[in-house]
Amino acid sequence: MRTIRLGIVLILVRSATSSLTINTTSGQLRGKLASGTSGVIEYLGIPYGYSCPANATFASKSELIAASGEFNFTKQAPAILQNLLEQPEVQYSEDCLTLNVWAKPPTNETTKPVLFWIHGGGFNTGTTNNTAYNGKHLADLEEVVVISANYRLNIFGFPGNPHITNNLGLLDQRLAVEWVRDNIAAFGGDPDRITIFGQSAGGSSVDYYSYAWTEDPIVAGFISDSGTVLSPNAQASESASADAWYNVTATLGCGDEGSDPDTLLICMRSLDWEDVQDAIPSSTGISSVTGSFGPTVDDIIVFSDYVNRSIAGNFIQRPLFIGSNNYEVGLFRAIFDVEGVTFSEAQWDYLNFVIYTCPASYRARYNVQNNIPTWRYRYFGEFPNLRLTTNPDSGAWHGSEVPLIFNTDTDIQNLVARTTAEAKIADYLRKAWVAFATDPEGGLASIQQYNGAADGVSG
Repeated sequence: MRTIRLGIVLILVRSATSSLTINTTSGQLRGKLASGTSGVIEYLGIPYGYSCPANATFASKSELIAASGEFNFTKQAPAILQNLLEQPEVQYSEDCLTLNVWAKPPTNETTKPVLFWIHGGGFNTGTTNNTAYNGKHLADLEEVVVISANYRLNIFGFPGNPHITNNLGLLDQRLAVEWVRDNIAAFGGDPDRITIFGQSAGGSSVDYYSYAWTEDPIVAGFISDSGTVLSPNAQASESASADAWYNVTATLGCGDEGSDPDTLLICMRSLDWEDVQDAIPSSTGISSVTGSFGPTVDDIIVFSDYVNRSIAGNFIQRPLFIGSNNYEVGLFRAIFDVEGVTFSEAQWDYLNFVIYTCPASYRARYNVQNNIPTWRYRYFGEFPNLRLTTNPDSGAWHGSEVPLIFNTDTDIQNLVARTTAEAKIADYLRKAWVAFATDPEGGLASIQQYNGAADGVSG
C-alpha cells in the first residue's frame, strides 16, 4: 500500500444540435451547454427509476418503473425526500430517482473514464442539487465523464420495516450504476472504467457496494472519502431499525409491531410524505448526524460480519483509494455549538480517530492483505475561503476536500479569495482522483507527492 498525503501536507465544442442529443434506455435526452465551461454538455435530472409509482412508496428496486420517451434534461430534478435542514430553494419530491451527466461531446473513438459521485449526509439528508457537487468543472478541466445520482434517504430509503425489503437507498445506487453501465458509452464514457466515489455516507455507500455486489461488480475501482462500513455503529440491527419504523407508524396512527403488516404499510403509503417526515423524532448531537434510519443488517446488501468478510477477502477485489481528513470533527463542532452540545478536546480527538482515521486504516489494510492495489490518503488542507470557525479553528473538516476536487469552492462563495497554494492543491487533488479513475490499477503511481513546503505551506 502506498500512502500519499494531500493538502497542506499530503497525501472544441460541436455547434451541431445533434451533439446535445443522446439516445439512452431512458429515451432520447437533450442537454445543454454548461455555463462557464469550454464545451461541457450537462444532462440534468435524468430518471433512472421512479420512487413513487402509484401507491408504491417504500418500493424495492424490482418494483420501480423505468422512464422512457423524449426529454429535455437541462435542470436539476427535485431532491430526494429527507429529514434534516437543506438548501431552502431546493424542491423535494418522491419522484427523485434521477442522475446527472457532465461530458464533452466525444470527438473520436477514444472513450473516457467515468467518475460516479455518491453524496453524503448520514443517509438522512443530501442531494445532487448542491453547488459543491456540480460536475461541470471536473468534466471541463479533465478527460473524464462525471455522474451524480440521487438516492432515497431517511425513512423513505431505509424504512426499517421488517416485512419489506430495506436498504432501498443502496439498491437505488446500484440501479443508477446499472443505468450508467448501459448508457455511458453514448456520452463518450468507458463502461469498463467506471469508478464510484463518495464522501461521508457516500464514502460508506462505496464501501457497502464493494461487499454487496461481488458476483457482478460493474465498477472498476472505488474511492471512499471519510466513510467505510467499519465505522462504529455504521449498520443498525434489524430490531433497532424496526423500533424506529414502528415509532413513526404508531405516531401516525397506522399501527405498531402487533398490527397486520400489510394493512400498516397500506396506511403508511396513503399518507403525504410531509406527514411521514414530520413524524420522525428530532435529535441533537451525534444522533442528529446519523439519524434514526440508515443501512440495516439484512445479510443480503448489508452484512453483520464485515471484519470476517474482510479477512476472507469476501468483497470486490478491485483497486481502492481511501482516506480521511485531518480534523473531520471541525464540521461537527460548528454544528453542535449551535445546538449547545459540547465535548472536551480529548473527546473530539477520540471521535475523529475512532469514526474516521482508524476505520480508513483498517479498510485499506484488508485490501492490502488480499494483494489488491490500494492507496490511502490523509488530507490536511485548510484555507480561508472554506474555514468554518476560527476559535477553535475548523481545520481540515469533514467534506472540506470535496469542493476542491469538483473545483466548486469559488462557486460556493466568492467573498474570500482562493490562495495560490489552494489552487495548486485543488489541481493536484482533481488530477489524482482522475488518474485513479483512468487506471485504477496504477494511475496513482504516476502522481508525484504534493510538496506543500515548495508553496510556502506548512502544517
